[in-house]
Parts: sequence; C-alpha cells; structure tokens
Amino acid sequence: MNKTVGIIGVPQDLGASRRGVDMGPSAIRIAGVIDKIKALGYQVHDFGNIQCHDIDQHVENFTIDSKLRFLPFIADTAHHLKNTVEKTIDSNFFPLILGGDHSITIGTMAGMKKLHGGRTGIIWVDAHGDFNTPDTTPSGNIHGMPFAVVSGLGVSELTKIGPSPTISIENAVLFAARDLDPGEKDNLQRQGVKVITMSDIDRDGIRKASEIAIAHATDGVDHLHISFDIDAVDPREAPGTGTPVQGGLTYREAHFFLEMVADTKKLSSFEMVEVNPTLDTKNRTAKLAVGLILSALGKKIL
Repeated sequence: MNKTVGIIGVPQDLGASRRGVDMGPSAIRIAGVIDKIKALGYQVHDFGNIQCHDIDQHVENFTIDSKLRFLPFIADTAHHLKNTVEKTIDSNFFPLILGGDHSITIGTMAGMKKLHGGRTGIIWVDAHGDFNTPDTTPSGNIHGMPFAVVSGLGVSELTKIGPSPTISIENAVLFAARDLDPGEKDNLQRQGVKVITMSDIDRDGIRKASEIAIAHATDGVDHLHISFDIDAVDPREAPGTGTPVQGGLTYREAHFFLEMVADTKKLSSFEMVEVNPTLDTKNRTAKLAVGLILSALGKKIL
C-alpha cells in the first residue's frame, strides 16, 4: 500500500436529482480526514477540488436530455478528473477521491487506467446498481450509470473518456445491493458482474460475503478499486445521503468489510461518494465516511 495519499475533491451534483452532494468533499474534510490519515502514518497532499459545473449556471440556457441529464457538463468534469488522477499517479500518490455524486467514477477510473491499463478489480459498494444505460434509466440521472460506463456500456461521450472499459469486468463486484432497477438487473447479468445483495449478507454473514467479494475482485489482478457510496450503509447510521434505502450495512459490517479490503494489500484507489451534508445531522455521515476511509487504509481496533 502506497504510504502517500493524494486527496481529490469532486464537488459535482449534476448526476443526482437532489442538491447538496457537491458539499460532500468539504464536509469530509471538516470531519478531519487529512489529520486522521496522517495519524495512521501516511503522508497526505490535498490537491483541492477540481472545478465542476454549477447547475444554476446552466439550467436556464440548456436543453436537458431526459435520458442523459447534464451529459456534456458531467463528461467535462470526468475529463478534468481523469487528468488530475493521472497527475496524482505521476506524483506517486494513492488517489483518494471525495465526491460528489457517483457519476464521478467515470473520470476516476479513466485516470487510473494510466496505472493499470484497466486490469483492475472493482468493488462497487452501493445500495443501487448504477448499471443503467439511456435505454434502461428510469430517471435520466447519470449517477445511476457510471458502473455500466466503466464496464464499457453507455453513450460514446462517456465511454470514450477512458476509453472504457476501465476495469476488468471479470473482477467486477456489486456489494450490498438492495434496490435495483429492472433494466439494470439485465445489464448486470449480461456483463457478468458478481452481485452480492444484502440478502446474501444476511444469509451468509459479513465475513463470508466479504471474502467472496474480495476473492472475485482480486483474482488474477494486482490492483483493486473501491467505489463506496455512503448509501450502502443503513440510513440509521448514514442519514446524510440523497437516495437512502432501508436495510443496509451496519456500522460494524461496513468497517469489517473495509478492514478485510485493507488486508489484501492490493488497494490502489478509493472513492467515497454521495455524502450530502444538507440532509445530515451534525456532520454525522461525513464523520462515518472518514472512519470508513481509515479502515480501508489499514486502521485497526487493536
């Protein structure tokens, strides 16, 4: 594990329906992420926030595609994020990406391709599948499409950024899912993504479910990316997110999973997304996000 961490904030909310997730990077920083990572023995450089488009600057003079809302602006942010991630890699930093909505993963994995050429496993920790395309989306929100895009599905404006696929689809896992759209269920099955639902976790326990996910994601590859949507955690623990779904990971289940990820020594990039402080209480969700990041970076109870 690289002992130098480069933090990149991506304050984008154009991919989501609800406002406020653009303040996620600031909330996570306010919760002490930098000092707490340093306390684990890492060097940390904060690259700041990349410039993202403001919905208020575009909504009046822009015709919104109902199937791909704000596509050109989201694609532009992805290009900027790709370049910033590549610079982070060139500086020999471990990229820690703070969102923003989940559409930012398109840019993250496009940038990470410079390191591993797309030969990386991915565990998409999320209540939702994020595997829609314009043909299956019920909302047109692009934060419901990035897992499909990094797997090679979707419109060329997004797939060409990497270009996609920017992951190894044979090593792709959706973890903690409990709210999947009908069309994305078909997409996930056709692409061969390993799906571990909350029902699987309930039945098998978090240890076995985590072992299965990690084994699948790391089989035959040297790199692992974790894309962690905070709504994977039950809203009783993480109220500050725009698309909460009951019945998610408990506090300890989420930490235990990431502790097991840290033990692989294969983690090469990490994202924490969809923290919305406008829906939170006393920055509780951002504080949880910081704790989960620390577990992924190797923090142990003892």
